[in-house]
Amino acid sequence: MINTIGIYIHTPFCLSKCAYCDFASYEGKNELMPLYHDALKAHIKEFAPRLEAFYADTVYIGGGTPTRYGADRLIDLFELLKHRCKVLIDSEVTLEANPESVRLDDFKALRKAGFNRVSLGAQSFNDAHLRRIDRAHNREEILDAIEHIRAAGFDNLSLDLIYGLPGQTRKDWAEDLAQAMRLQPEHISAYGLKIERGTKLWPKRGDPDIPDDDTQADMYLYTVDALAGDGYAQYEISNFAKPGRESKHNLKYWTLKPYVGFGSSASSYFGNIRYKYLIEPESYIAATQNNAAITIPDETEYLSPYEHAADYIMLGMRTSAGICRSEYNAIYRGGFDSIENTLQNFVKLELTIRREDRYSFTPRGFLLSNRLIGELLDAQAERKMQAGTPWRANDYFN
Repeated sequence: MINTIGIYIHTPFCLSKCAYCDFASYEGKNELMPLYHDALKAHIKEFAPRLEAFYADTVYIGGGTPTRYGADRLIDLFELLKHRCKVLIDSEVTLEANPESVRLDDFKALRKAGFNRVSLGAQSFNDAHLRRIDRAHNREEILDAIEHIRAAGFDNLSLDLIYGLPGQTRKDWAEDLAQAMRLQPEHISAYGLKIERGTKLWPKRGDPDIPDDDTQADMYLYTVDALAGDGYAQYEISNFAKPGRESKHNLKYWTLKPYVGFGSSASSYFGNIRYKYLIEPESYIAATQNNAAITIPDETEYLSPYEHAADYIMLGMRTSAGICRSEYNAIYRGGFDSIENTLQNFVKLELTIRREDRYSFTPRGFLLSNRLIGELLDAQAERKMQAGTPWRANDYFN
């Protein structure tokens, strides 16, 4: 059995900053692209020897807006990965895209180079709603983009949508969802709007035209039912897919599989170590120029077995697969009795379901997942934490 790993590359450049966005993305920094590209390549080359024991079965280029970064640069990065990082021939290779930057010739070239999945940030098909969240595209550009993506040969398309937008009614959301289903993407991500501190929408939190929690809950439950009726199975809180079209890369995050990130703000996870690189692209560029990108991550966290098991609960309960005793005990011995008692109480309240030895949330449970997961972690804490042995990335790779 081979060791597999996911690879993520972050491109932080955008045409404009969306009103809800708190990601590490920037407008007005296009002049950094050549230096950033050199930094990415230097980082990949420096780190690649540490991946000698692994085969990459997923590659994901996100942002920001990767399609704004340019098809030539994206292909150049993927060719480097194939040369240095043992990318499997049947890997899932995903590119995030925004409709205004989709060009048919570019996508033909990307498909020929080996990209085989596109995640398109539509967010809404309502032009008024798109304007209110400062998206740089309109409805027609979404439809044109999908036509180009299909014409270029991509048969694995994901659409991102947001419900709970300013001024959006239940009927508006139903129409967005219906339009998405008419287009028959293989995957749909439906996210509830969260207004984060520091975003353009933050001063408008609490405005009466922003759907409240109850309205968002209704929109969410409608989403689950409507998509199920059209053949999209829910496999994570916000993600729905046709059979076999789940995002293999994102599943790595939720199932504690190893992945490595390249680029500013990119995160990596190996067993029980997590780290994240410098957020500002200028700082990332400077670090790689000084051969320091690997040795000075912005954040590093070493996880004890207890903390690793807590991650298993938090991430596993985000998915429809849920969690089970045997997987938990393989990470951390002891303490699952209290967790299972809590899960069984949730079953009585119809917030979780049990299938054989596995527990997962119902749609109503997903709505309350933050609170319910907190209760599961409290149950875990009833057992005395056992200290884990500090662990180093070099030990894992060598």
